[in-house]
Amino acid sequence: MFRSARRRRRFALIAQLVAVVLAVGAAVSVIAERSGEPSDRLTAEEVASPPLVGGPLPPSADPLPTAISAPPSPSATPPPVLRMPGAVPTTGTGRFRHDDRAGPVLGRAGQLRRYRVAVESGSNEDVAAFAQAVQVALAGPGSWVDSGRLRLQQVPGDAPRDFTVYLATARTAGRMCADGGVDIRIGGRPYTSCRAPGQVIINLDRWRLSVPHFVSAGVPLAVYRTYVVNHEVGHQLGHRHERCPGAGRPAPVMMQQTLFLHGCRVNPWPYVDGRRYTGPAL
Repeated sequence: MFRSARRRRRFALIAQLVAVVLAVGAAVSVIAERSGEPSDRLTAEEVASPPLVGGPLPPSADPLPTAISAPPSPSATPPPVLRMPGAVPTTGTGRFRHDDRAGPVLGRAGQLRRYRVAVESGSNEDVAAFAQAVQVALAGPGSWVDSGRLRLQQVPGDAPRDFTVYLATARTAGRMCADGGVDIRIGGRPYTSCRAPGQVIINLDRWRLSVPHFVSAGVPLAVYRTYVVNHEVGHQLGHRHERCPGAGRPAPVMMQQTLFLHGCRVNPWPYVDGRRYTGPAL
């Protein structure tokens, strides 16, 4: 009988100890939950959808990048620039800023002709950017230096040179061309570019706006710029105007593509497929 009583007391004590342990565990769990202590494990849902740091993105922000970016689709490619937006200054100060840098020698062999680059003050154009565009046009492949008998190099503004490439507002270009014996007016307004002795004069209107038949055909402005540089430099090198050799064929670079195409296709280069490309003399 005494053994039964002792056994019952022992069971009661064990039960009390188990209750105390369970109560302490529950209290610790509540304290941890209230204190915000992170758990050592993340749930599958948390791994799949990690929270955004700093809250949701504003509607105008770019989406977060993925680990591996997909290549852009062809439809995402921005369309080419056909003409520059905004008003074009029609007149400047008549004074020019020269690019003071020397460029690389363009071409493999032949006579070296040096040129400098200048932009009219008040044209809102950067002389270094203009010089770079001129260099791209003259470097080719497809430019005049592809003959193997000519090299070209940009020199600083105060260096000896064979000619200067100017970017001038329409009114200044009209005056400079007229002084050189060339009338660039269409409808009474200076319209085209020209070459005067020792001067390649690019009309700012054309540099920024191209021409209507290029724009309507979707020809990029960069192509027109390459054409007009090679055309006017071609005059400086002694080349005359040429005509379209046949409908559907490339236009010779010495054709007056600024005014018409006459069934030819736009072409900004004097050399096509490594060969000098010409049309009938005008």
